[in-house]
Amino acid sequence: MGLFSRRKPAATDAPTDRDAREATLAHLKDFVATRVGVEAYVEPQTNSTPTTMMLVATDGEWTRRRVPDPKTAWELARDMGIPVYDVQRTGYPQRVRDWNSRQRLARKRKHA
Repeated sequence: MGLFSRRKPAATDAPTDRDAREATLAHLKDFVATRVGVEAYVEPQTNSTPTTMMLVATDGEWTRRRVPDPKTAWELARDMGIPVYDVQRTGYPQRVRDWNSRQRLARKRKHA
């Protein structure tokens, strides 16, 4: 085998950008399809994190994924037919904090 020979990617190789985008899109669409009252919150890029999109269901359950830019996040939310907000203007809904508190308590009880 030569030093620069071509090889087929192994199953352990990192996913391509396209694979990662498709996986992200599939995750977001699945979250919307399997939860009630989902809303999107666009989170701005910071020095340490890229632009992200947080989906929040009626019960406060949430998921967050990286997106290329705010415009893409807004378009994606509109394509999925869900309301979209700029988190810098609206803040996070109280139900997210309530959900996090319930999950923390459930973990404590499980480990106690």
